[in-house]
Amino acid sequence: MQRFTDELADARPEALLGTRRRFLTLAGAAAVLAFSSRLPGTGTAYSKASTLGGYPFTLGVASGDPLPDSVVLWTRLAPDALDPFGGMPYTPVDVRWELAHDEAFTKVVQTGTAVARPEFAHSVHVDLKGLEPGREYFYRFVADGERSPVGRTLTAPAAGNRSLKLAFVSCQSWHAGFYTAYRHLANEHPDVVLHLGDYIYEFATDPVGGPRNTPIPASAQVPTESLDQYRQRYALYKTDPDLQAAHAVAPFVVTWDDHEVVNNYADMTTPAGDAEAAFLVRRANAYRAYWEHMPLRPLQQPKGKDLQLYRRFRYGDLVEFNVLDTRQYRSAQVTGNARFDEARTIMGATQEQWLLDGLSASPARWNVLAQQVLMGQLDSDPGSAVTVGNDSWDGYAANRIRLVDAIEQRKVANPVVLCGDVHRHQASHVKGDYRKADAKIVAPEFTCSSISSAGDGTEETSNAANLYAANPHLRMTTSQRGYVTCTVTPDEWRTDYRVVPYITRADAPVATRASYVVESGNPELEAA
Repeated sequence: MQRFTDELADARPEALLGTRRRFLTLAGAAAVLAFSSRLPGTGTAYSKASTLGGYPFTLGVASGDPLPDSVVLWTRLAPDALDPFGGMPYTPVDVRWELAHDEAFTKVVQTGTAVARPEFAHSVHVDLKGLEPGREYFYRFVADGERSPVGRTLTAPAAGNRSLKLAFVSCQSWHAGFYTAYRHLANEHPDVVLHLGDYIYEFATDPVGGPRNTPIPASAQVPTESLDQYRQRYALYKTDPDLQAAHAVAPFVVTWDDHEVVNNYADMTTPAGDAEAAFLVRRANAYRAYWEHMPLRPLQQPKGKDLQLYRRFRYGDLVEFNVLDTRQYRSAQVTGNARFDEARTIMGATQEQWLLDGLSASPARWNVLAQQVLMGQLDSDPGSAVTVGNDSWDGYAANRIRLVDAIEQRKVANPVVLCGDVHRHQASHVKGDYRKADAKIVAPEFTCSSISSAGDGTEETSNAANLYAANPHLRMTTSQRGYVTCTVTPDEWRTDYRVVPYITRADAPVATRASYVVESGNPELEAA
Protein backbone atom coordinates (compact mmCIF):
# COMPACT_ATOMS: atom_id res chain seq x y z
CA MET A 1 0.00 0.00 0.00
CA GLN A 2 1.21 3.51 -0.78
CA ARG A 3 2.06 5.67 2.18
CA PHE A 4 -0.46 8.39 2.96
CA THR A 5 2.04 11.05 1.96
CA ASP A 6 2.36 9.44 -1.45
CA GLU A 7 -1.42 9.48 -1.82
CA LEU A 8 -1.48 13.21 -1.14
CA ALA A 9 1.34 13.76 -3.61
CA ASP A 10 -0.66 11.90 -6.24
CA ALA A 11 -3.84 13.76 -5.33
CA ARG A 12 -2.83 17.34 -5.92
CA PRO A 13 -5.67 19.85 -5.44
CA GLU A 14 -7.35 21.38 -8.46
CA ALA A 15 -5.30 24.24 -9.91
CA LEU A 16 -6.04 27.22 -7.71
CA LEU A 17 -7.74 30.28 -9.13
CA GLY A 18 -5.09 32.78 -8.19
CA THR A 19 -2.04 32.57 -6.04
CA ARG A 20 -1.90 33.10 -2.31
CA ARG A 21 -0.32 36.50 -2.93
CA ARG A 22 -3.12 37.52 -5.25
CA PHE A 23 -5.70 36.36 -2.72
CA LEU A 24 -4.15 38.33 0.11
CA THR A 25 -4.12 41.39 -2.11
CA LEU A 26 -7.82 40.92 -2.77
CA ALA A 27 -8.81 40.20 0.81
CA GLY A 28 -6.50 42.57 2.64
CA ALA A 29 -5.50 42.50 6.28
CA ALA A 30 -8.72 40.73 7.35
CA ALA A 31 -7.28 37.52 5.92
CA VAL A 32 -4.12 37.50 8.01
CA LEU A 33 -5.40 35.32 10.85
CA ALA A 34 -6.92 32.76 8.53
CA PHE A 35 -3.70 32.47 6.53
CA SER A 36 -1.14 32.54 9.34
CA SER A 37 0.50 29.49 10.84
CA ARG A 38 2.38 31.58 13.35
CA LEU A 39 0.47 34.33 15.10
CA PRO A 40 1.63 37.35 17.14
CA GLY A 41 2.76 36.37 20.60
CA THR A 42 3.72 32.81 19.76
CA GLY A 43 6.75 31.92 21.83
CA THR A 44 8.90 28.91 22.52
CA ALA A 45 8.47 28.65 26.31
CA TYR A 46 6.18 25.78 27.30
CA SER A 47 3.54 25.95 29.99
CA LYS A 48 4.39 24.00 33.14
CA ALA A 49 2.10 22.13 35.54
CA SER A 50 -0.82 23.84 37.31
CA THR A 51 -1.07 26.76 34.92
CA LEU A 52 -4.09 25.92 32.78
CA GLY A 53 -6.79 26.78 35.31
CA GLY A 54 -8.98 23.73 34.90
CA TYR A 55 -9.42 20.29 33.36
CA PRO A 56 -8.04 20.68 29.83
CA PHE A 57 -9.71 17.72 28.05
CA THR A 58 -13.30 19.00 27.99
CA LEU A 59 -13.59 18.25 24.26
CA GLY A 60 -12.59 14.60 24.59
CA VAL A 61 -10.20 12.62 22.42
CA ALA A 62 -10.34 11.14 18.94
CA SER A 63 -8.38 9.08 16.44
CA GLY A 64 -8.60 8.87 12.69
CA ASP A 65 -7.29 8.06 9.23
CA PRO A 66 -6.04 4.56 10.03
CA LEU A 67 -3.33 2.91 7.95
CA PRO A 68 -1.87 -0.57 8.55
CA ASP A 69 1.06 0.96 10.47
CA SER A 70 -0.24 4.35 11.50
CA VAL A 71 -3.15 6.28 13.01
CA VAL A 72 -3.73 9.89 14.03
CA LEU A 73 -4.49 10.80 17.65
CA TRP A 74 -6.29 14.07 18.40
CA THR A 75 -7.25 16.28 21.31
CA ARG A 76 -7.57 19.96 22.05
CA LEU A 77 -6.79 21.67 25.35
CA ALA A 78 -9.76 23.79 26.43
CA PRO A 79 -10.34 24.15 30.18
CA ASP A 80 -13.09 26.68 29.39
CA ALA A 81 -14.64 24.95 26.39
CA LEU A 82 -16.89 27.77 25.16
CA ASP A 83 -14.44 30.58 25.65
CA PRO A 84 -13.39 31.62 22.12
CA PHE A 85 -9.81 30.60 22.91
CA GLY A 86 -10.73 27.69 25.16
CA GLY A 87 -9.62 29.49 28.30
CA MET A 88 -5.98 28.78 27.47
CA PRO A 89 -2.92 31.00 27.96
CA TYR A 90 -1.31 32.17 24.74
CA THR A 91 1.73 29.91 25.04
CA PRO A 92 2.65 26.46 23.69
CA VAL A 93 1.91 23.56 26.04
CA ASP A 94 3.61 20.17 26.19
CA VAL A 95 1.15 17.27 25.98
CA ARG A 96 2.27 13.75 26.71
CA TRP A 97 0.61 10.88 24.85
CA GLU A 98 0.60 7.18 25.65
CA LEU A 99 -0.35 4.17 23.52
CA ALA A 100 -1.05 0.73 25.00
CA HIS A 101 -2.31 -2.71 24.06
CA ASP A 102 -4.78 -2.68 26.96
CA GLU A 103 -7.26 -0.22 28.41
CA ALA A 104 -5.57 -0.30 31.83
CA PHE A 105 -2.23 0.75 30.26
CA THR A 106 -0.27 -2.11 31.79
CA LYS A 107 1.24 -2.81 28.35
CA VAL A 108 2.37 0.59 27.07
CA VAL A 109 3.97 0.31 23.62
CA GLN A 110 4.71 3.95 22.72
CA THR A 111 4.92 7.30 24.47
CA GLY A 112 5.89 10.77 23.37
CA THR A 113 5.29 14.48 23.72
CA ALA A 114 3.44 16.75 21.34
CA VAL A 115 3.20 20.53 21.49
CA ALA A 116 -0.25 22.12 21.63
CA ARG A 117 0.34 25.47 19.94
CA PRO A 118 -1.83 28.52 20.50
CA GLU A 119 -1.90 29.41 16.80
CA PHE A 120 -3.82 26.14 16.27
CA ALA A 121 -6.16 26.61 19.25
CA HIS A 122 -3.98 24.23 21.30
CA SER A 123 -5.09 21.27 19.19
CA VAL A 124 -2.86 18.20 18.99
CA HIS A 125 -2.46 15.92 15.96
CA VAL A 126 -0.12 12.98 16.61
CA ASP A 127 0.72 10.87 13.55
CA LEU A 128 1.70 7.58 15.17
CA LYS A 129 3.86 5.25 13.14
CA GLY A 130 5.36 1.78 13.49
CA LEU A 131 2.11 0.12 14.56
CA GLU A 132 0.91 -3.41 13.85
CA PRO A 133 -1.77 -3.90 11.17
CA GLY A 134 -5.29 -4.85 12.18
CA ARG A 135 -4.55 -4.19 15.84
CA GLU A 136 -6.63 -2.65 18.62
CA TYR A 137 -4.86 0.03 20.68
CA PHE A 138 -5.76 2.33 23.56
CA TYR A 139 -4.47 5.87 24.00
CA ARG A 140 -4.62 8.87 26.32
CA PHE A 141 -3.07 12.29 26.82
CA VAL A 142 -1.58 14.02 29.89
CA ALA A 143 -1.33 17.79 30.33
CA ASP A 144 -1.10 20.04 33.38
CA GLY A 145 -1.07 16.97 35.58
CA GLU A 146 -4.44 15.82 34.21
CA ARG A 147 -5.24 12.72 32.20
CA SER A 148 -7.63 12.63 29.29
CA PRO A 149 -10.33 10.01 28.82
CA VAL A 150 -9.04 6.78 27.29
CA GLY A 151 -9.68 6.26 23.59
CA ARG A 152 -9.78 3.06 21.57
CA THR A 153 -8.47 2.90 18.03
CA LEU A 154 -7.65 0.30 15.40
CA THR A 155 -5.17 0.20 12.57
CA ALA A 156 -6.22 -0.94 9.12
CA PRO A 157 -5.56 -4.63 8.46
CA ALA A 158 -3.05 -6.09 6.05
CA ALA A 159 -4.08 -8.34 3.17
CA GLY A 160 -6.12 -11.42 3.92
CA ASN A 161 -8.74 -9.89 6.22
CA ARG A 162 -12.13 -11.56 5.92
CA SER A 163 -14.51 -9.06 7.54
CA LEU A 164 -14.99 -5.39 8.38
CA LYS A 165 -17.67 -3.57 10.36
CA LEU A 166 -18.02 0.11 9.56
CA ALA A 167 -20.51 2.80 10.45
CA PHE A 168 -21.26 6.03 8.66
CA VAL A 169 -22.98 9.21 9.80
CA SER A 170 -23.74 12.78 8.77
CA CYS A 171 -25.60 15.98 9.69
CA GLN A 172 -25.46 16.64 13.42
CA SER A 173 -27.10 19.95 14.27
CA TRP A 174 -26.38 20.43 17.99
CA HIS A 175 -29.35 22.68 18.71
CA ALA A 176 -31.78 20.41 16.84
CA GLY A 177 -31.60 17.77 19.55
CA PHE A 178 -29.68 15.06 21.35
CA TYR A 179 -26.93 12.85 19.93
CA THR A 180 -28.37 9.64 21.35
CA ALA A 181 -27.69 7.87 18.07
CA TYR A 182 -23.97 8.33 18.71
CA ARG A 183 -24.25 6.57 22.06
CA HIS A 184 -25.82 3.55 20.38
CA LEU A 185 -23.19 3.63 17.64
CA ALA A 186 -20.44 3.62 20.27
CA ASN A 187 -21.98 0.56 21.90
CA GLU A 188 -21.62 -1.33 18.60
CA HIS A 189 -17.80 -0.91 18.56
CA PRO A 190 -17.32 -0.57 14.79
CA ASP A 191 -13.86 -0.91 13.27
CA VAL A 192 -14.09 2.53 11.64
CA VAL A 193 -16.61 5.39 11.39
CA LEU A 194 -17.03 7.52 8.27
CA HIS A 195 -18.35 11.04 8.82
CA LEU A 196 -19.74 12.30 5.51
CA GLY A 197 -20.27 15.95 6.29
CA ASP A 198 -22.16 18.67 8.15
CA TYR A 199 -20.23 18.10 11.37
CA ILE A 200 -21.33 21.59 12.43
CA TYR A 201 -23.93 24.07 11.21
CA GLU A 202 -22.97 27.66 10.57
CA PHE A 203 -26.41 29.13 11.28
CA ALA A 204 -27.33 31.21 14.33
CA THR A 205 -27.82 28.98 17.37
CA ASP A 206 -30.73 29.04 19.80
CA PRO A 207 -29.71 30.80 23.08
CA VAL A 208 -30.74 27.74 25.10
CA GLY A 209 -29.71 25.05 22.62
CA GLY A 210 -33.24 24.21 21.49
CA PRO A 211 -34.49 20.94 23.03
CA ARG A 212 -31.28 20.64 25.04
CA ASN A 213 -32.27 23.63 27.20
CA THR A 214 -28.59 24.43 27.72
CA PRO A 215 -27.85 28.18 27.79
CA ILE A 216 -24.82 29.17 25.71
CA PRO A 217 -22.82 32.42 25.53
CA ALA A 218 -24.05 35.16 23.21
CA SER A 219 -20.82 34.82 21.22
CA ALA A 220 -21.78 31.21 20.37
CA GLN A 221 -25.25 32.13 19.13
CA VAL A 222 -24.34 34.13 16.01
CA PRO A 223 -23.66 32.70 12.53
CA THR A 224 -20.04 31.60 12.14
CA GLU A 225 -17.77 33.75 9.99
CA SER A 226 -14.58 34.46 11.93
CA LEU A 227 -11.97 31.94 13.00
CA ASP A 228 -12.95 32.40 16.65
CA GLN A 229 -16.59 31.73 15.83
CA TYR A 230 -15.88 28.53 13.91
CA ARG A 231 -13.60 27.32 16.70
CA GLN A 232 -16.27 28.03 19.29
CA ARG A 233 -18.92 26.22 17.26
CA TYR A 234 -16.76 23.06 17.05
CA ALA A 235 -16.09 23.29 20.77
CA LEU A 236 -19.82 23.56 21.48
CA TYR A 237 -20.57 20.44 19.45
CA LYS A 238 -17.65 18.50 20.92
CA THR A 239 -18.81 19.05 24.49
CA ASP A 240 -21.56 16.49 23.82
CA PRO A 241 -20.76 13.28 25.76
CA ASP A 242 -22.31 10.95 23.17
CA LEU A 243 -20.26 12.45 20.34
CA GLN A 244 -17.17 12.13 22.54
CA ALA A 245 -18.04 8.48 23.21
CA ALA A 246 -18.29 7.72 19.50
CA HIS A 247 -14.94 9.37 18.78
CA ALA A 248 -13.34 7.48 21.66
CA VAL A 249 -14.47 4.03 20.50
CA ALA A 250 -13.15 3.89 16.92
CA PRO A 251 -11.11 5.87 14.39
CA PHE A 252 -13.06 8.38 12.29
CA VAL A 253 -12.44 9.06 8.60
CA VAL A 254 -13.96 12.46 7.92
CA THR A 255 -14.94 14.60 4.99
CA TRP A 256 -16.96 17.81 4.88
CA ASP A 257 -20.05 19.02 3.11
CA ASP A 258 -21.34 22.59 2.97
CA HIS A 259 -22.34 23.59 6.51
CA GLU A 260 -18.77 23.41 7.74
CA VAL A 261 -18.49 26.68 5.77
CA VAL A 262 -21.86 27.98 4.54
CA ASN A 263 -24.99 26.36 3.11
CA ASN A 264 -24.73 25.23 -0.53
CA TYR A 265 -21.45 26.92 -1.34
CA ALA A 266 -19.59 25.76 -4.45
CA ASP A 267 -15.85 26.37 -4.59
CA MET A 268 -15.60 30.16 -4.39
CA THR A 269 -19.29 31.01 -4.82
CA THR A 270 -22.29 31.10 -2.50
CA PRO A 271 -26.03 31.16 -3.25
CA ALA A 272 -26.16 34.59 -1.58
CA GLY A 273 -23.65 35.93 -4.07
CA ASP A 274 -21.09 36.95 -1.45
CA ALA A 275 -18.07 38.89 -2.69
CA GLU A 276 -15.36 36.38 -3.63
CA ALA A 277 -12.58 37.88 -1.52
CA ALA A 278 -14.72 38.14 1.61
CA PHE A 279 -16.09 34.64 1.18
CA LEU A 280 -12.64 33.12 0.72
CA VAL A 281 -11.54 34.63 4.03
CA ARG A 282 -14.55 32.95 5.61
CA ARG A 283 -13.70 29.69 3.84
CA ALA A 284 -10.12 29.89 5.06
CA ASN A 285 -11.36 30.41 8.62
CA ALA A 286 -13.71 27.45 8.31
CA TYR A 287 -11.12 25.12 6.80
CA ARG A 288 -8.59 25.99 9.47
CA ALA A 289 -11.05 25.36 12.30
CA TYR A 290 -12.10 22.08 10.67
CA TRP A 291 -8.53 20.79 10.57
CA GLU A 292 -7.90 21.94 14.13
CA HIS A 293 -10.86 19.90 15.41
CA MET A 294 -10.61 16.74 13.30
CA PRO A 295 -8.25 13.72 13.64
CA LEU A 296 -6.39 14.64 10.44
CA ARG A 297 -2.66 14.38 9.84
CA PRO A 298 -0.40 17.39 10.48
CA LEU A 299 0.58 17.49 6.80
CA GLN A 300 -3.07 18.26 5.96
CA GLN A 301 -2.90 21.62 7.69
CA PRO A 302 -4.74 24.01 5.34
CA LYS A 303 -2.87 26.38 3.08
CA GLY A 304 -4.98 29.49 3.46
CA LYS A 305 -8.23 28.93 1.61
CA ASP A 306 -7.31 25.40 0.48
CA LEU A 307 -7.16 22.06 2.30
CA GLN A 308 -6.31 18.73 0.65
CA LEU A 309 -9.05 16.42 1.93
CA TYR A 310 -9.72 13.73 -0.67
CA ARG A 311 -7.66 10.63 0.09
CA ARG A 312 -7.68 6.85 0.01
CA PHE A 313 -7.60 4.08 2.63
CA ARG A 314 -7.17 0.37 2.02
CA TYR A 315 -8.44 -2.28 4.41
CA GLY A 316 -6.35 -5.20 3.24
CA ASP A 317 -7.65 -6.65 -0.01
CA LEU A 318 -11.26 -6.48 1.20
CA VAL A 319 -12.26 -2.80 1.00
CA GLU A 320 -10.72 0.36 -0.41
CA PHE A 321 -12.25 3.70 0.62
CA ASN A 322 -12.06 6.65 -1.75
CA VAL A 323 -12.94 9.65 0.41
CA LEU A 324 -14.12 12.49 -1.82
CA ASP A 325 -14.46 16.26 -1.57
CA THR A 326 -17.39 17.45 -3.68
CA ARG A 327 -17.39 21.04 -2.33
CA GLN A 328 -13.99 22.63 -2.79
CA TYR A 329 -13.65 22.19 -6.55
CA ARG A 330 -17.21 22.07 -7.91
CA SER A 331 -18.68 24.36 -10.55
CA ALA A 332 -21.30 26.89 -9.51
CA GLN A 333 -24.83 25.55 -9.28
CA VAL A 334 -27.20 25.77 -12.25
CA THR A 335 -30.70 24.62 -13.12
CA GLY A 336 -32.36 22.94 -16.08
CA ASN A 337 -30.45 21.36 -18.95
CA ALA A 338 -27.26 23.20 -17.99
CA ARG A 339 -26.63 20.31 -15.60
CA PHE A 340 -25.71 18.22 -18.66
CA ASP A 341 -22.96 20.65 -19.66
CA GLU A 342 -19.79 18.56 -20.11
CA ALA A 343 -17.63 21.39 -18.76
CA ARG A 344 -19.28 21.28 -15.35
CA THR A 345 -17.71 19.32 -12.52
CA ILE A 346 -18.57 18.37 -8.96
CA MET A 347 -15.10 17.02 -8.13
CA GLY A 348 -12.66 18.98 -10.25
CA ALA A 349 -10.63 17.39 -13.04
CA THR A 350 -7.64 16.48 -10.88
CA GLN A 351 -9.69 14.71 -8.21
CA GLU A 352 -11.75 12.91 -10.85
CA GLN A 353 -8.64 11.56 -12.53
CA TRP A 354 -7.17 10.58 -9.16
CA LEU A 355 -10.36 8.69 -8.35
CA LEU A 356 -10.48 6.81 -11.63
CA ASP A 357 -6.79 5.94 -11.54
CA GLY A 358 -7.19 4.59 -8.02
CA LEU A 359 -10.31 2.59 -8.85
CA SER A 360 -8.58 1.07 -11.87
CA ALA A 361 -5.56 0.00 -9.82
CA SER A 362 -7.44 -1.21 -6.75
CA PRO A 363 -6.94 -4.87 -5.76
CA ALA A 364 -9.85 -4.69 -3.28
CA ARG A 365 -12.99 -6.80 -3.49
CA TRP A 366 -15.18 -3.77 -2.65
CA ASN A 367 -14.45 -0.22 -3.80
CA VAL A 368 -16.21 2.50 -1.84
CA LEU A 369 -16.94 6.08 -2.84
CA ALA A 370 -17.43 7.81 0.53
CA GLN A 371 -18.79 11.25 -0.26
CA GLN A 372 -21.30 13.88 0.69
CA VAL A 373 -24.34 14.15 -1.56
CA LEU A 374 -26.72 11.87 -3.46
CA MET A 375 -25.13 10.40 -6.56
CA GLY A 376 -28.21 8.56 -7.79
CA GLN A 377 -30.98 10.59 -9.42
CA LEU A 378 -33.79 11.70 -7.09
CA ASP A 379 -36.71 13.01 -9.12
CA SER A 380 -39.58 14.46 -7.05
CA ASP A 381 -42.06 14.66 -9.95
CA PRO A 382 -43.99 11.41 -10.60
CA GLY A 383 -45.13 12.76 -13.97
CA SER A 384 -43.25 13.13 -17.22
CA ALA A 385 -41.17 16.09 -16.02
CA VAL A 386 -37.93 15.62 -14.12
CA THR A 387 -37.54 17.77 -11.02
CA VAL A 388 -34.24 17.33 -9.22
CA GLY A 389 -32.07 19.32 -6.83
CA ASN A 390 -29.05 21.19 -8.11
CA ASP A 391 -26.81 20.74 -5.05
CA SER A 392 -26.36 16.96 -5.46
CA TRP A 393 -24.91 15.00 -8.39
CA ASP A 394 -28.23 15.66 -10.14
CA GLY A 395 -27.00 19.23 -10.62
CA TYR A 396 -23.85 17.84 -12.28
CA ALA A 397 -25.43 15.13 -14.41
CA ALA A 398 -22.74 15.18 -17.11
CA ASN A 399 -20.08 14.51 -14.46
CA ARG A 400 -22.14 11.62 -13.11
CA ILE A 401 -22.54 10.10 -16.57
CA ARG A 402 -18.82 10.46 -17.27
CA LEU A 403 -17.79 8.91 -13.93
CA VAL A 404 -20.28 6.04 -13.96
CA ASP A 405 -19.48 5.16 -17.57
CA ALA A 406 -15.77 5.09 -16.71
CA ILE A 407 -16.38 2.84 -13.70
CA GLU A 408 -18.30 0.43 -15.91
CA GLN A 409 -15.75 0.53 -18.74
CA ARG A 410 -12.83 -0.05 -16.37
CA LYS A 411 -14.64 -2.99 -14.77
CA VAL A 412 -14.11 -1.71 -11.23
CA ALA A 413 -14.85 -4.49 -8.76
CA ASN A 414 -18.00 -4.01 -6.67
CA PRO A 415 -18.32 -0.22 -6.46
CA VAL A 416 -20.43 1.01 -3.51
CA VAL A 417 -21.56 4.62 -2.99
CA LEU A 418 -22.09 6.05 0.51
CA CYS A 419 -23.54 9.50 1.17
CA GLY A 420 -25.54 11.65 3.58
CA ASP A 421 -26.85 15.25 3.36
CA VAL A 422 -30.61 14.70 2.82
CA HIS A 423 -31.61 13.79 6.41
CA ARG A 424 -33.12 10.54 5.23
CA HIS A 425 -32.11 6.90 5.22
CA GLN A 426 -32.29 5.75 1.61
CA ALA A 427 -31.36 2.68 -0.40
CA SER A 428 -31.04 3.17 -4.13
CA HIS A 429 -29.10 2.30 -7.28
CA VAL A 430 -26.59 4.39 -9.22
CA LYS A 431 -26.78 4.53 -12.99
CA GLY A 432 -25.10 6.77 -15.54
CA ASP A 433 -27.65 8.46 -17.79
CA TYR A 434 -31.06 8.10 -16.13
CA ARG A 435 -32.70 9.42 -19.31
CA LYS A 436 -32.03 6.03 -20.90
CA ALA A 437 -34.53 3.34 -19.99
CA ASP A 438 -31.91 0.63 -20.43
CA ALA A 439 -29.24 2.35 -18.30
CA LYS A 440 -27.45 -0.32 -16.28
CA ILE A 441 -27.18 -0.42 -12.50
CA VAL A 442 -23.52 0.13 -11.73
CA ALA A 443 -23.50 0.44 -7.93
CA PRO A 444 -25.75 0.39 -4.88
CA GLU A 445 -26.09 3.69 -3.05
CA PHE A 446 -26.60 3.74 0.72
CA THR A 447 -27.61 7.08 2.23
CA CYS A 448 -27.56 7.78 5.94
CA SER A 449 -30.02 10.06 7.66
CA SER A 450 -28.98 12.77 10.08
CA ILE A 451 -27.83 12.21 13.62
CA SER A 452 -30.10 15.07 14.71
CA SER A 453 -30.67 17.64 11.95
CA ALA A 454 -34.31 18.46 11.05
CA GLY A 455 -35.78 17.26 14.34
CA ASP A 456 -37.42 13.99 15.32
CA GLY A 457 -38.27 12.87 11.81
CA THR A 458 -40.97 10.45 10.73
CA GLU A 459 -41.04 6.80 9.75
CA GLU A 460 -42.33 7.68 6.29
CA THR A 461 -40.85 10.49 4.19
CA SER A 462 -43.56 13.06 3.47
CA ASN A 463 -43.31 12.74 -0.33
CA ALA A 464 -42.40 9.05 -0.36
CA ALA A 465 -45.16 8.08 -2.80
CA ASN A 466 -43.93 10.61 -5.36
CA LEU A 467 -40.31 9.55 -4.88
CA TYR A 468 -41.07 5.86 -5.40
CA ALA A 469 -43.18 6.60 -8.46
CA ALA A 470 -40.56 8.86 -10.06
CA ASN A 471 -37.50 6.77 -9.15
CA PRO A 472 -37.90 3.03 -9.86
CA HIS A 473 -34.29 2.57 -8.75
CA LEU A 474 -35.20 3.79 -5.22
CA ARG A 475 -35.80 0.91 -2.83
CA MET A 476 -36.35 2.63 0.53
CA THR A 477 -36.64 6.10 2.06
CA THR A 478 -37.41 7.11 5.64
CA SER A 479 -36.98 10.38 7.52
CA GLN A 480 -36.10 8.86 10.89
CA ARG A 481 -32.83 9.92 12.51
CA GLY A 482 -29.92 7.57 13.07
CA TYR A 483 -26.82 6.04 11.54
CA VAL A 484 -25.88 3.16 9.24
CA THR A 485 -23.69 0.12 9.89
CA CYS A 486 -22.20 -2.13 7.23
CA THR A 487 -20.74 -5.60 7.66
CA VAL A 488 -18.48 -6.58 4.79
CA THR A 489 -17.08 -9.98 3.81
CA PRO A 490 -15.52 -11.07 0.51
CA ASP A 491 -18.88 -12.45 -0.65
CA GLU A 492 -21.42 -9.99 0.77
CA TRP A 493 -22.01 -6.39 1.79
CA ARG A 494 -24.76 -6.02 4.42
CA THR A 495 -26.18 -2.62 5.35
CA ASP A 496 -28.33 -2.05 8.45
CA TYR A 497 -30.23 1.23 8.83
CA ARG A 498 -30.30 2.06 12.52
CA VAL A 499 -32.93 4.55 13.75
CA VAL A 500 -34.01 6.36 16.90
CA PRO A 501 -37.67 7.40 17.27
CA TYR A 502 -36.89 10.89 18.58
CA ILE A 503 -33.99 13.26 19.25
CA THR A 504 -35.80 16.16 20.95
CA ARG A 505 -35.71 14.11 24.15
CA ALA A 506 -32.77 12.20 25.57
CA ASP A 507 -32.34 8.44 25.91
CA ALA A 508 -34.16 7.24 22.78
CA PRO A 509 -33.94 3.50 22.05
CA VAL A 510 -32.44 2.23 18.80
CA ALA A 511 -33.84 -0.22 16.26
CA THR A 512 -33.05 -1.49 12.77
CA ARG A 513 -35.43 0.08 10.25
CA ALA A 514 -34.29 -1.96 7.23
CA SER A 515 -31.43 -4.15 6.06
CA TYR A 516 -30.06 -4.82 2.58
CA VAL A 517 -27.43 -7.12 1.15
CA VAL A 518 -25.35 -6.91 -2.01
CA GLU A 519 -23.63 -10.00 -3.32
CA SER A 520 -20.16 -9.71 -4.78
CA GLY A 521 -20.40 -9.42 -8.54
CA ASN A 522 -24.00 -8.14 -8.55
CA PRO A 523 -24.63 -4.40 -7.90
CA GLU A 524 -28.34 -4.80 -7.15
CA LEU A 525 -29.27 -4.60 -3.49
CA GLU A 526 -31.79 -6.99 -1.98
CA ALA A 527 -33.79 -6.75 1.24
CA ALA A 528 -32.21 -8.89 3.96
